[in-house]
Amino acid sequence: MPGKLVYSAITSLDGYLTDPQGAYGWSAPDEEVLAFVNTVERPVGTYLLGRRMYGESTYWETAADEPGLSPANQEFARIWLAADKIVYSRTLPAVHTARTRLEREFDPAAVRKLKAEATADLSVSGPTLAAPALAAGLVDECHLFLNPVTVGGGLPAFPRQPGLRLRLLDQHRFGSGVVHLHYAVLPPADAEPPGA
Repeated sequence: MPGKLVYSAITSLDGYLTDPQGAYGWSAPDEEVLAFVNTVERPVGTYLLGRRMYGESTYWETAADEPGLSPANQEFARIWLAADKIVYSRTLPAVHTARTRLEREFDPAAVRKLKAEATADLSVSGPTLAAPALAAGLVDECHLFLNPVTVGGGLPAFPRQPGLRLRLLDQHRFGSGVVHLHYAVLPPADAEPPGA
């Protein structure tokens, strides 16, 4: 069975990953939420990352060595280390983490082939990279973690493209007020067969 391509995002209630100044401290998951994030990330065998997301994610390459790291953070570090990473950047000179390769262009056909050959799920991280994956119909599912805060602007979790259709698969509430929404991405209405 081919792998699914999954887009996960921790967002404000009004749909942003950062506020207008680029800050996102409000989105740091507590231990309960992070333990749940780990259940979402555990099936991922390959991360597709843009330059900025890769730069932030490299923290997990050595995070497990830090004293006092919480159990959920330790588990996430193990998940990160066990997965392959593909970084898409025209400007990054090189990658410096294990199991990582650098691609200069996001090629939908290559990602479609990667999905077809995958034995585990793939994850696309960050809205800039998710946008062409969504536009090409490559994303199968979305996991959104909505925080009980509005920021009024910033980096939106979804590209400003009309027509994205989702079907709710599951939902979960946390003690902190965070809500997890799990969606299947549906094909465009004009791509559905008659009578569907």
